[in-house]
Amino acid sequence: MKDSNKYNRRSFIETASLFAAGFYVMPLFSSCKMDTSSAHPNVGTTINSDFNADVDIQLKAVQSSTTILSVKNTDTYSYKGSLIKGVKQTLQQLEGSALGPIIRVKKGDRVRIRFENEISEKSIIHWHGLHVSHENDGHPEHVIDKGETYIYEFEVMNRAGTYWFHPHPHGHTGEQVYKGLAGLFIVTDEEEKALNLPTGDYDIPVVIQDRTFDESNQLLYLPNGRMDQMQGFLGNRILINGKVDNTLSLNKDGKYRLRLLNGSNSRAYKLAWNTKEPITVFGVDGGLLESPKKLPYLLLGPAQRVDVWLDLSKKSENEELKLIHLPIPLDNMMSGGMMGGGMMGNKSDNSLPYNSQFDIININVGASRKNDAQLPERLSVSQALDPADAENRNSPRTFNFAMEGMMKWTINGRTYNGMEVTEDEIVKLNTTEVWRINNGGNISTKNQKDGRGMMGNNRGMMGNGSGMGNMMQMPHPVHIHQLQFNIINRNHENVDQNLWNAVKDGFIDEGRQDSVYLLPGMYMDLVMRFEDFKGLFLYHCHNLEHEDMGMMRNFKIE
Repeated sequence: MKDSNKYNRRSFIETASLFAAGFYVMPLFSSCKMDTSSAHPNVGTTINSDFNADVDIQLKAVQSSTTILSVKNTDTYSYKGSLIKGVKQTLQQLEGSALGPIIRVKKGDRVRIRFENEISEKSIIHWHGLHVSHENDGHPEHVIDKGETYIYEFEVMNRAGTYWFHPHPHGHTGEQVYKGLAGLFIVTDEEEKALNLPTGDYDIPVVIQDRTFDESNQLLYLPNGRMDQMQGFLGNRILINGKVDNTLSLNKDGKYRLRLLNGSNSRAYKLAWNTKEPITVFGVDGGLLESPKKLPYLLLGPAQRVDVWLDLSKKSENEELKLIHLPIPLDNMMSGGMMGGGMMGNKSDNSLPYNSQFDIININVGASRKNDAQLPERLSVSQALDPADAENRNSPRTFNFAMEGMMKWTINGRTYNGMEVTEDEIVKLNTTEVWRINNGGNISTKNQKDGRGMMGNNRGMMGNGSGMGNMMQMPHPVHIHQLQFNIINRNHENVDQNLWNAVKDGFIDEGRQDSVYLLPGMYMDLVMRFEDFKGLFLYHCHNLEHEDMGMMRNFKIE
């Protein structure tokens, strides 16, 4: 289906290289250009009368007040939805939460979203994981001011799965998500309906986020300023679906689908059952796996989603089960050296340390109530792309996520600059490619011709494991817009051995995905296909503070 909206050239160019500390980095490359080929003034401003919507929703971003802790409310942002057209079950509110709503649709539905911005900052919505056109993707160039409306019109082309939506205004995404702007977008299809998976009360959304509050119950965001920005902000309280009450009361003998979303700004979780039973995963970002996968624990990076199977038939009434976070040895790596005790100041104690154990969800097992859901050994037909079909299978495009220059989070030495795109960020429609994403390692690449001095072998200040690079190595959760990819391999030769041993059994490399967790020193090869839509799309670190600082770039499909 061809989307009806047309392009608008709303340049939204943030000078992300200017910081409170006064640092400025000169451009490293001369081959950058601004994409102006599809500019048009009417994008998102009018309703297409020829677009016969199956689902029509008014969605407002509003300032809100929410009871999260006790007594005194917390100032938040919220998406408030109302259903104009569609079945009642399309829109589900999360009562008492700033988060939501949950939007439930079918593959093939034609969806219109009338987004109204009523907060004091510019904003736009990104439909995370959905295969849509440029003008429906929520690019920062399409931000709208308070009082303005943006019209999305698209057909749901994704298979059944758990997707989500959140703001995407450059420089302000982290704070807007932190204050409450996020919701789930759940898709069903005929393949999934043919299975007897849990539905209704047995299909449970679980949005995991960490937050910090002051003595007046107000959200604290970046209280340590630049240091919190560089590391990515970590909160000291865990919220489930926007609430500090993380207890679920479930039925003995019930069989449940837990749709887990890591909606935190930057924190990853090493999730496990306190009983040491394996955790069973049957779906990832882009939908069902071919067959269920059992893990001793699950590593869930920011923006990643999984479907977890929970069978309480062998539990006792009044028994308590916990989903916990197990220790990850990341704290020293993320806060040592200059970040922790030097020019950045002392590390904040106002967070839950990575290398500690804490509760995520408490499950109270209630009275027996059976449902007949089953988890089959065969869930879906393979959706995997074949790397042999890739145009560049012998020479993948390589994208280095690293610190460059004067403390700048970059991709191939570049930062976000509005609609700017370079020659090595242009791909062809109806082609398959392999992309290599690399976290600060020593990989020489053919497609970084204009940056070989700094990026060709990553030598010097950042490249040989010494100096600032070694002190500031961090994981980077990487998200690519508009498509779902397959993981070909995950190279860990340059990953710290203690870190790798602590997390290696928690990765899921099967299935279609749109977000991955890239450890320091790791590189991954991903195979993806560019189809249906031409235009400008984003790839970036989904540590939202890094994204806001400019660790984000465009790629263009032409």
